[in-house]
Amino acid sequence: AMEETKRSVVILIVDDDELVRMTLSVLVGSLGYHCLVAGDGVEALAVLRSTQVDLVLTDIVMPGMDGLELLAHIHEHHRDTDVIVSTGFHEKASYAEVIKAGAIDFIKKPIDQAELEAKLARAIRERTLVRRLEMLSKQDSLTGILNRRAFDECFSAEVERASRQKYPLMLALIDVDNFKEYNDRHGHHQGDKVLVGLADILKESTRESVDTCFRLGGDEFALLLPQATASQGTEVVQRILLSFLEREYTGTSLSIGLVSCKRNKKVPRTIDEQAMRERADQAMYDAKKSGKNCVVTRI
Repeated sequence: AMEETKRSVVILIVDDDELVRMTLSVLVGSLGYHCLVAGDGVEALAVLRSTQVDLVLTDIVMPGMDGLELLAHIHEHHRDTDVIVSTGFHEKASYAEVIKAGAIDFIKKPIDQAELEAKLARAIRERTLVRRLEMLSKQDSLTGILNRRAFDECFSAEVERASRQKYPLMLALIDVDNFKEYNDRHGHHQGDKVLVGLADILKESTRESVDTCFRLGGDEFALLLPQATASQGTEVVQRILLSFLEREYTGTSLSIGLVSCKRNKKVPRTIDEQAMRERADQAMYDAKKSGKNCVVTRI
């Protein structure tokens, strides 16, 4: 697994000395990583804009844009890229300074092969761990789909993107009808099966890598459907409603509120998003009130 991860890791070497660049790139390549090079900060930024880079190994003293400026830029605009800074013995930048500026590590020149190998391995291990923890913190442990915390983040990002790229976005809130009674009658283990079953239905009924499914907590779920019109959204949730009934979890059904999330530019973003969520909540509540097992749409 480690070899597999290595091959997919992209490392960018930034140094204005061509010999150093070549030497380091051969060394890093021989360690099994995918290696790119840039002669200065400006060139490095061009690479970062066009390629997903995991780790940058940069010199400090370079003409045009030095390593610390590059580091600051990466820290602000490429949050997913880590930076290791290399410094000559005569240079003043201290370990503390470099780390404070946002680097993950620091290595002295001339670069020692074993030390570089160890530092790269450690940086990649840390990255993998951080990603893993981030994923776990956004995942619902029972159903494996995303949780409320993930929903809060995704919802804002999707509303923003839909508004910027001018496409429709639908939000569906889904609640299991009579879930408490089902749980009381059949026990929590069977109740959990209903929730897992519903999560599976949501995944099966939506477009992979386009739509997103969430469990917000308890028996409440949500769907984000970008680039879906009201009628497409309705079709998806009707299909979910029917699939759920076919599973025959006796006495249960779904109440679904479906709303379109069109940004109202006259209102601040957070207030507007809150209003969209409240509209969806209200639509779901109205579905419950009108006898459950139905979809209420607010466009």
